[in-house]
Amino acid sequence: MFSLRLHRVAFLLLFMAFALVACHEEPVIPNEDLEMSMFAELQDSTYALNSHLIREEIDKLVKSDNDLMQSDAKVRNYYKNDGRFLWIERHGVDARADSLLAYLSEVGKMGFKSDRFYVEQLQSDLRRVRELDFSSSGRHQINNVMARLEYNLTKAFLRYTTGQRFGFINPQQALNQYDVQYKDSVKVVYRRIFDVAMDHPDDRFFASAIRKIYNDSVAKFLHEVQPKERLYYTFQNMLNSDSLPASKRLKVACNMERCRWRTKDAPSKHKKYVFVNVPAFHLDAVDGDSVLNMRVVCGTVSTKTPLLHSEIKRMDINPQWIIPKSIIEKDIARHAGNRSYFDSRRYFIRERKTGKKVDPNHVSRSGLLSGKYLVAQEGGKGNSLGRIIFRFDNNFSVYLHDTSSPGVFSRDNRGASHGCVRVQRPFDLAVFLLKDKDEDVIDKIQYSMTMDVNSSGTKNEDGEYQPIDKKRILHSLPVEPHVPVFISYFTMYPDKDGKMCEYPDVYGYDRHMSSFLSKLCE
Repeated sequence: MFSLRLHRVAFLLLFMAFALVACHEEPVIPNEDLEMSMFAELQDSTYALNSHLIREEIDKLVKSDNDLMQSDAKVRNYYKNDGRFLWIERHGVDARADSLLAYLSEVGKMGFKSDRFYVEQLQSDLRRVRELDFSSSGRHQINNVMARLEYNLTKAFLRYTTGQRFGFINPQQALNQYDVQYKDSVKVVYRRIFDVAMDHPDDRFFASAIRKIYNDSVAKFLHEVQPKERLYYTFQNMLNSDSLPASKRLKVACNMERCRWRTKDAPSKHKKYVFVNVPAFHLDAVDGDSVLNMRVVCGTVSTKTPLLHSEIKRMDINPQWIIPKSIIEKDIARHAGNRSYFDSRRYFIRERKTGKKVDPNHVSRSGLLSGKYLVAQEGGKGNSLGRIIFRFDNNFSVYLHDTSSPGVFSRDNRGASHGCVRVQRPFDLAVFLLKDKDEDVIDKIQYSMTMDVNSSGTKNEDGEYQPIDKKRILHSLPVEPHVPVFISYFTMYPDKDGKMCEYPDVYGYDRHMSSFLSKLCE
């Protein structure tokens, strides 16, 4: 045991001796005499990045870019103003481009052409960068490829994110420059038919989107901009169904586009609301799982019902009808001075300034057209508004209301009004709007809607005269809380059982939208 310990001590001393000698030896540096000039022969311009040449190539792309989408203009302005490179660097292109391409590769499922988002070009150029597959001349030189990647990645990113976040069509421009009201050799005046408050891309959005790129938030941002409406994904599944005829693809795409529009309000935000779908000529009054549905009459092609969102605030029973100027010009003015015409329809004339009634015999045609007078119809039985009207704020003086001509509800095409929406079951809608279903209030609504309020009484079934019970007559009733109302336009929409129904493009909006979407769609 002692000798083994001696051997260990001797070995330790020997090792320390060698270590001390090694510490005093000079290190050997084999590449000590190398100089950069020795690598001159290895230099190859094929792989030389030059930011100035990249800028020149981007300038050429900007000048040749004539695309008209708002996002395209923002890309051109960004690079015209020497915006910093967003995607490329001396190490190449990182995973942000892969995140974008993962979404762009799916645009076919949205019904869009992949080349409208530069998918194949981006994939090809990205492969060249990662495989160092460049040419010494021509369009595949390294600086050309990097310029294309930089420009096309930005353009595809903004085009895609703007479209998915706000829609590829701005309806306030497209639809409000569609229905010609007046046209001459100098100007064209359009009717306003879309008046829905909604989000639109602005400078702040585009600045934020660009920051997402250089802050490496591309993948998160792409997820955030996707449409939120469940109906959008129903349409997307339809679009990718093998059973969908090619002739229906653009129709589905138009309704998908409507689901991209980020309106300030939407039925999905409410438990209780009224929803009118114009092409269906149909109304749903929804309160949770309970749905009251009915047929409606909407505007004709020449007097379209506008698309809007509002809140029903009041219902007026046996309302007077203030006749629109357009109807006075078209139908009434030629009967000026004919008192029997006015009396037979229970029309009367008032001075706008004083409110005083004027004898129809004393108002000429030019007087009716001057705007000094209003023409109205007495409320009650036979009134064109029916026995009840549901009022909400809007810029068109259109409302939901009853009608004195219920036979129109039997038609398939119920485009027959001057823009208002006539409802098939007005009493049921009135009860729906009540917060508290007070039996006394409901009785008064029904009584007021059936009695001849312009007489002192009526005869019952036995022929006996009964005076009007004025205590049971209601003239107006507030809707508290206000109930949201949505007048929309979907040519495909699920019914109450979730079955997708298809409706005619009664106002031609799908056809008009298709002229925009066809530039992106297959």
